[in-house]
Amino acid sequence: MQKGDKFNHTFQVTEDIYQGFINIFNDRNPLHIDTIIAQSKGFASCVMHGNILNGFLSYFIGECLPTKDVIIHRQSILFKKPTYLGDILEFKAEILDFYESVNALEFSFKFIHHERGIVAKGDFQIGIT
Repeated sequence: MQKGDKFNHTFQVTEDIYQGFINIFNDRNPLHIDTIIAQSKGFASCVMHGNILNGFLSYFIGECLPTKDVIIHRQSILFKKPTYLGDILEFKAEILDFYESVNALEFSFKFIHHERGIVAKGDFQIGIT
């Protein structure tokens, strides 16, 4: 992997992922589980937990890169628009830099919905072990 390399992956927020997150972490904030409350706040429906996207990011780093010999040093995510149940998100990542002295790669990424545009973006750094 080298500076400028680009990666793409598609994720879908399924019912299993949504319910699994709720069951594992017990986050039952009304914005995430009550459509009427979410709509009263101006959203189309229940807003998915932002950390579902962090789970997708973890999957990408651990399973989609050309090597499994990685460790996350740092990650940052900015949520720009809501994500809803059933959304299909295009994930795009690019290597911004390689730090040879510590064998680390810095990436930028974004999650894109075909109608709402960028729903989240950020960056992360991984070490190659």
